[in-house]
Amino acid sequence: MSTGKRYDEDFKRTLVDLYHNGKTQVSLVKEYGVSQTALSKWIKQYSTVETEDGEVLTARQIKELQQRNARLEEENLILKKAIAIFTPHSDKD
Repeated sequence: MSTGKRYDEDFKRTLVDLYHNGKTQVSLVKEYGVSQTALSKWIKQYSTVETEDGEVLTARQIKELQQRNARLEEENLILKKAIAIFTPHSDKD
């Protein structure tokens, strides 16, 4: 049976914002009664990165993009192999 508390997205994001604005993880853990593990996970999950074109992405969005990229690369490789199989080769090759 899980004894962990459930926190809503706004609460998690608020703590991450406080962390990025100078609060330490130790002080946030003490003040808000969350576990160090949970806070570290939220910081990783909700921290953002700004791209060259000004788009702001979360770690979750970056991970999703990496997964999508890997899937597309795999599909591309499969298609290349299929083309090689089904394209007739001339005797001059």
